[in-house]
Amino acid sequence: MRENDMLEKEEIFSKVLRAGRRTYFFDVRATKADDYYITITESKKFTEEDGSFHFKKHKIYLYKEDFAAFTEILGEMTSYVLNHKGEEVISERHQKDFKKEYATERVSTEDSVSSISNFTDIDFDDI
Repeated sequence: MRENDMLEKEEIFSKVLRAGRRTYFFDVRATKADDYYITITESKKFTEEDGSFHFKKHKIYLYKEDFAAFTEILGEMTSYVLNHKGEEVISERHQKDFKKEYATERVSTEDSVSSISNFTDIDFDDI
């Protein structure tokens, strides 16, 4: 078999997810026995001070016998995160250009007076 035939056979179906400086590649590939499996590759771009850059890649191989359990656990984990933290990406707050619009609350004069009257003046010399 020619090398080009091997490459064509190896990658069956692909999808790409670009997420900021990370890119995820989802690929269906074929084994030598012509069975299919999935690879998930995370590629993360790192920029050096001189402007040059490099990529770090991490890869997961997922075989058919693990699909059901993997899908179940991934669904459970994503639901847990969304149910407990919502869909807001908190890490965006740490980016240089992040600007959050806050709703300003006005405190009425009556509320501020009543909250002040709840305090007791203490002379610490008495303690």
